[in-house]
Amino acid sequence: MRIERWDDGDDATARNCLDVWLAAKETDDPLGAPKSMPVHRAWMRHGFRGYGGEVWLAADGDGDEEGTAAWYRLGLPDRGNPEFADLDLWVHPRARRRGLGTLLLRHAAERATANGRTILTGMAPEGRAGAAFATRAGAAPGLVLARRFLHMSAIPPGQLARLRAETSRKADGYTLVRWLGATPEEYVAQVAAVHEAMNDAPHGEGHVHQAWDADRVRRADAVSADFGTRDYSVAAMHDASDVMAALTQLFIDPETPDWGHQGMTAVTRPHRGHRLGLLTKTAMLEWVAETEPRLRVIDTGNADSNAHMIAVNEALGFQLSGPDWVLYQLPVEKIPVEKIPVER
Repeated sequence: MRIERWDDGDDATARNCLDVWLAAKETDDPLGAPKSMPVHRAWMRHGFRGYGGEVWLAADGDGDEEGTAAWYRLGLPDRGNPEFADLDLWVHPRARRRGLGTLLLRHAAERATANGRTILTGMAPEGRAGAAFATRAGAAPGLVLARRFLHMSAIPPGQLARLRAETSRKADGYTLVRWLGATPEEYVAQVAAVHEAMNDAPHGEGHVHQAWDADRVRRADAVSADFGTRDYSVAAMHDASDVMAALTQLFIDPETPDWGHQGMTAVTRPHRGHRLGLLTKTAMLEWVAETEPRLRVIDTGNADSNAHMIAVNEALGFQLSGPDWVLYQLPVEKIPVEKIPVER
């Protein structure tokens, strides 16, 4: 068995890795959102958090027809959390229970150590193969992410207008602005400040908030352009100070336009209590209902301890859709390192 590092320009191998991911999703999480090839390739490059990493794959005769049976991405946070490495590891269902996952876990531990990381973190759906694998490896469960779906056809006629009217009364003194695509330069610094408001949202144990500034917003926009998604943003501006008080974002992949993916929603501390989260998300739904006629369902996830945002989502009609996803942590020192022939 040889483990090879993915070459960023190798689209054929990226397609093989997507096939493994799709097969695993159909087995472990069939209700989950699909993923197109452009989004998958960008994910391999950047991860969904927009920082660098490494992708490694293993071949096996009983995997997919091209030979890729398992692979992983090791994300390496570069703004805070220097001890962590985020591990996404996938094994084709036909190649499971043959030691490939363990082989790649040990290899990932070696690569984490080489990059100065001491803790692997990763998420897996509760009660499925990934959670069982993490438990056997000795990983400790932590934060639980509850997933919810909003089916656009299930929104009662007039409900969004009613919510908009109710929340607007609570939000007197605020004005909504919106944009599609990259953040307008006039808002870049303010968007960074709203991201900083996420600092007090529930996080995994030991997690340190990664600081946001204007450069990071610009970098995130550049990464998003590589994903090729349509990026919607709605913000609430405080009229008296012209300060951005709240922001919500939604992403739609043009190749899977029936799915929308909720991004961040945050309200800065001085402006909480005015229902700005519900106001901006209601305005977002009204907007995409006009511009995305094929949109069928929106997915979102919240820490099960985030009662406020859960209440906002439930007011909009989001419904729980299992399984929950669990964040696991595993110290690298607990993983036996096994030297493996590698092609770099």
